[in-house]
Amino acid sequence: MTFNDLGLIDPILRALKEKGYTQPSPIQEQAIPILLRGTDLLGVAQTGTGKTAAFAVPILQLLSEMPKERGHKRIKALIVTPTRELAIQIGDSFSAYGKHTGLRNTVIFGGVKQSKQTNELRRGVDILVATPGRLLDLIGQGYITLKDVKFFVLDEADHMLDMGFIHDIKKLIERLPARRQSLFFSATMPTSIVKLSRKILGEFEQVTIKPKQATAERVEQALYFVAKKDKVNLLIHILETRQDDAVLVFSRTKHGADKIVRKLLKANVKASAIHGNKSQNNRQRTLAQFKNREVRVLVATDIAARGIDVSELSLVINFDLPNISETYVHRIGRTGRALASGIALSFCMMEERPYLKGIEKLIRQQIPVIEDHPFPDDGTAPPAAKQQNRSQHNRNKHRSKRRRPKSNNNRNRRRTD
Repeated sequence: MTFNDLGLIDPILRALKEKGYTQPSPIQEQAIPILLRGTDLLGVAQTGTGKTAAFAVPILQLLSEMPKERGHKRIKALIVTPTRELAIQIGDSFSAYGKHTGLRNTVIFGGVKQSKQTNELRRGVDILVATPGRLLDLIGQGYITLKDVKFFVLDEADHMLDMGFIHDIKKLIERLPARRQSLFFSATMPTSIVKLSRKILGEFEQVTIKPKQATAERVEQALYFVAKKDKVNLLIHILETRQDDAVLVFSRTKHGADKIVRKLLKANVKASAIHGNKSQNNRQRTLAQFKNREVRVLVATDIAARGIDVSELSLVINFDLPNISETYVHRIGRTGRALASGIALSFCMMEERPYLKGIEKLIRQQIPVIEDHPFPDDGTAPPAAKQQNRSQHNRNKHRSKRRRPKSNNNRNRRRTD
């Protein structure tokens, strides 16, 4: 099947051709016809399979077929997404696919001054892509009204709930017109999402694209057992022995991401960090440098990594294994996107082995272990921190036994006084 077979209008077909798109992905092939019929949709597909085009293309077409309005453009399509980076990426996609339609879109998010965003809103837009916090803020200030919205998209719905946006989502739903077309898209479908979709969607259809395995099929995975103290050395060793010009490294914490970057810079590896403590301008500049290959290694936390879509990203490294198994799928989905192949390497220390067990259970496969590396850790010796804590505990216990009689006498003496 080609995009021509989906009944798309010529302006959109031209834009897709200019992007080099000829054949729709499975989620696009199934979702686009449903949405063109005006039906609500719950779409589930793994990261990197083209979900954005699956909802952007039909929305653009349906908006193009509406009667042209005179005067100020009103918001007719609202896409809500959890992070700034993902919002920007979705906005860029709408601009690319709709470049010949005459439709206008803009993106709003927090962490920056609102003046530039409010100026765009004053000019009028057809499509608004937003993060929940800034959206509700501008609604409260009177810059945005949702009364004309015909299409509502909740993207990355599972992560919206994980990040605590449920109350914001409910507030938005109350402000939306009852008659609208609603779309939920997610890479995973936990019970919480199913319950929420039943409350928000009308008579909806569901499209679930199940791969042969729970991770991107073109991603080659491998695992290193390594002690915590050797993780940075192993990372540097891998970067020195591989020729990848763009590497995405995942850290569990913001502090950890900054620490990794400092040590990489000392080893003469060009690296930068991206996480929630960085300003929006800093994050956008860092991401642009990474995309332009000015920075070889981007160290990111999971939240900040949402929306990172870098072409030809061949290597992802899990410096820290995630404690949520589904997060592993999202992480390695940053590579092997579209028709590209990719490699995902993971470091695992003793304390992270329960996380590994959960990940392998989710993806229904055992990740191959690379044993031939300079910093092996077979996990037989207890971690140094545990040894230190155990020794300290024994010393404290021994001291308390020696002091107990004296302490009791002192207590009794104080009581008689």
